[in-house]
Amino acid sequence: MPQPEKILDPSRSPEAWFGHELRLRRKEAGFPTAAPFAAKVQVSVDVLLKIEKGVYRCPEDLPPRLDAALQTGGLFTRAWAMVFGDADKRRRDADNRRPRTPEGDVQRLAGRMLEGGAPSSSTRSPDPLYRRQFLVLGSLLALDPLDLSALLSPTTPPAVPHQISSREIRQLQQIATGLHTWDNTYGGGGLIGQLATDSMQWAIRLLSVSCPPSHRSDFLEAVARLGLVAGASQFDVYRHGDARLAFKVAVECAEEGQHWHLRAKGYSFLARQAIWVGDADDGLTNAEKGLVRSDRLTASERAMLHTARARAFGKLRNVQETIAAVGAADDAFAQRRPEDEPPWMAYYDAAQHNGDTAHALWDLAVGIDEYDPAQAGQRFAAAVSGHGPQFARSKAMSCTKLASLVMRRGDPREAASIGRKAVALGGDLTSRRAADDLRQLGQFASRHPKIQEAAALKEEIDATLRA
Repeated sequence: MPQPEKILDPSRSPEAWFGHELRLRRKEAGFPTAAPFAAKVQVSVDVLLKIEKGVYRCPEDLPPRLDAALQTGGLFTRAWAMVFGDADKRRRDADNRRPRTPEGDVQRLAGRMLEGGAPSSSTRSPDPLYRRQFLVLGSLLALDPLDLSALLSPTTPPAVPHQISSREIRQLQQIATGLHTWDNTYGGGGLIGQLATDSMQWAIRLLSVSCPPSHRSDFLEAVARLGLVAGASQFDVYRHGDARLAFKVAVECAEEGQHWHLRAKGYSFLARQAIWVGDADDGLTNAEKGLVRSDRLTASERAMLHTARARAFGKLRNVQETIAAVGAADDAFAQRRPEDEPPWMAYYDAAQHNGDTAHALWDLAVGIDEYDPAQAGQRFAAAVSGHGPQFARSKAMSCTKLASLVMRRGDPREAASIGRKAVALGGDLTSRRAADDLRQLGQFASRHPKIQEAAALKEEIDATLRA
């Protein structure tokens, strides 16, 4: 008597989602049993069933045959790169590279952060946690008008439509706009981070839904846009696995839809994240990918990507290339015409440009005693004065970096005065990046125990991080 078919749980892991999607589409294509389909795609029945159950790694050469047999338009080829290809890279990284601490030699300590008490462990999300979080079905309910309380309530997995309509596209756009505003103001922790995760999981499920050609471009643009802002929120609280895949989904959707501006932004985020976690070479590669066909990009987008190159070279302590990349960024930004920029690049104004280039120069200023820190300091100061309240996190982080720079290379008393302003600016943020910048400032301040102002700043920072 034949055994009943095992019920698959697509929420268990990315591999389980891949297998569940394969079985579902195989049956929809008229293959109720595995044997005839396995023969069609030239793989053994045993291997096919194990892939569907999520217990066997899909061979890299199989997805194109799956896509051809099931007429999925490249779904499984793209999914393989995100599910299995990214896992391969992380395993190679773990085998070949010791963990590096981002932003200099500051060690990340366990404890309570500005995120509101969330535990801090390391800059890299553990693989099992990442794999569960990425495709565990969230609690997003597709309501219109948008009901944010419903997006965060622990309910059953949201329904997925039979076909993408303008309604789903409009909701994706609304969520992306809201997340972008809240993340810049408050950071990516707490409810904002949960909303980012749930929304991105829902968007990924939508990618397997049929979409009319008339909506395809707008749909891919909306998913790419959400991937960027959700990834930014996850990056901010060190959910690096989730953030990396959100950015990769954004890049894939932008490339398929030929949305070159979103593609550039996606590669910029991938570059910055790689640099933050200590992989400057990978960051440089992603920045260079973003600059491919730069004639398609606006001046601000070119400046943004050259700044990412500068930050990578800064981490590598390559003074000549860092300065050259900052110069290229300045040249591009000088050609900026705000009316030509896409809406999501409105944030990249003079304050943002000064802050981003200052971060690149900061690594030279604190890491090379012979390098003059004046240029970095001037740019940080311009960023602090230029950022409005809607960019509270950027303002706080630039202020903290300026204080650290002065504490490291200038007058500790002046640095303490700037540092107190940074603490006040960052007190309401749920950003682990901002918290770690404050922790680094505290470590620099601790090098001046006999200076009362520096010692007091260290105590204030410690109290803020424990709160």
